[in-house]
Amino acid sequence: MTEKSYKKIEVFFKAHDKLYFLLRIIYKYLPLLIYMLYPVLLVNTFIHMIVNGEKDDFIKTLVIPAVTFLSVTLLRKIINRPRPYEALDINPLIEKNTVGQSFPSRHSASIFTIAIASYTISPALMAVLLVIGVIMAISRVLAGVHYISDVVAGALYAIVLSLIGLFI
Repeated sequence: MTEKSYKKIEVFFKAHDKLYFLLRIIYKYLPLLIYMLYPVLLVNTFIHMIVNGEKDDFIKTLVIPAVTFLSVTLLRKIINRPRPYEALDINPLIEKNTVGQSFPSRHSASIFTIAIASYTISPALMAVLLVIGVIMAISRVLAGVHYISDVVAGALYAIVLSLIGLFI
């Protein structure tokens, strides 16, 4: 997106208080919801492991998101892409003081890897989490803290890495 696009988005949200409020809620609380859900997924797969004696699902639910999170964190540090509010003359709709490390989006990578990991528990849950992931990614772009390419790259990176891990 361009500086002009971001400014149009800013004007739109500043003119629509309820939508701006909704954007702030999505931006802040969807990641918290997902990060609270992940330990529940771990406990569920751990119980399944104890009851059924199958450890693969638990190990995958633990290892795949960890590897994705750590590797995307390292990749961000290496690439160190400036955020839209650093590179363009814009004000983010959500205050953020982070410098660089915009590409790929770690929030997007995290939600998508957790979604894929949840497949072992429920394909329907995975589908819901993927939709939530898209909503969360869009909120980060609209807020002006990530480029579209940041969130798409984070999502694709997580999906590919997670699917490889899931089917190994």
